[in-house]
Amino acid sequence: MLQNMEGQPIPNCSFPVRDGDAWKQVTTDDLFKGKKVIVFALPGAFTPTCSSTHLPRYNELANTFKECGVDDILCLSVNDTFVMNEWKKDQSAENVNFIPDGCGTFSEGMGMLVDKSDLGFGKRSWRYSMLVNDGVVEKMFIEPEVDGDPFEVSDADTMLSYINPQAKKPSAITVFAKPGCSHCTRAKAALEKAGLQYEEITLGSDATFRSLAAVSGVTSTPQIFIDGNKIGGADELEAYLAA
Repeated sequence: MLQNMEGQPIPNCSFPVRDGDAWKQVTTDDLFKGKKVIVFALPGAFTPTCSSTHLPRYNELANTFKECGVDDILCLSVNDTFVMNEWKKDQSAENVNFIPDGCGTFSEGMGMLVDKSDLGFGKRSWRYSMLVNDGVVEKMFIEPEVDGDPFEVSDADTMLSYINPQAKKPSAITVFAKPGCSHCTRAKAALEKAGLQYEEITLGSDATFRSLAAVSGVTSTPQIFIDGNKIGGADELEAYLAA
């Protein structure tokens, strides 16, 4: 039975991390003392649910969490620092601090270290999230103890609903673009000037022109979608933002 540690202090430990070409020790005091921190822990870097949903959504909502008084967001996994650093680069998750619990010391102290030998993983962290105030666990969302890899309650939206149900979430913006397209560059610059985050789908590597035609009805670039609504190209985007 996984334990809920609400109202209890987090384990006191340190994490060996690689910063450039040097090793350094990051302690739990460094991460939590005097801060309001979100931690989401997961079974492994580069794994499907972790890469497609769990991590990206926390990264997307980072600014919203900050507006709600959260000082930092930590992604914790029983992986070494080299794996975690590469995963961060692969995911372009600059809004999240990656913590390598390589020996499982923190996860064991939290009562969340589980045996996933059936998958060839060995000891790993169970999937959960928590809000920590000055080193004390305020709230935990622990995935149900069922077979497989459940992902029902430790997501970023559930955490945001707990912290501030009225918080305004950022719009979901997707830009279909192609390399060397000046209008695509103009559209992305307009979004960045407006302070809006967006997902870029690059034709030729992330998708094909057939894919673009299937979702937008055209093959010209860029094509911008906001909250599921088609805006159009750079001209239409600029008019939309101006309005």
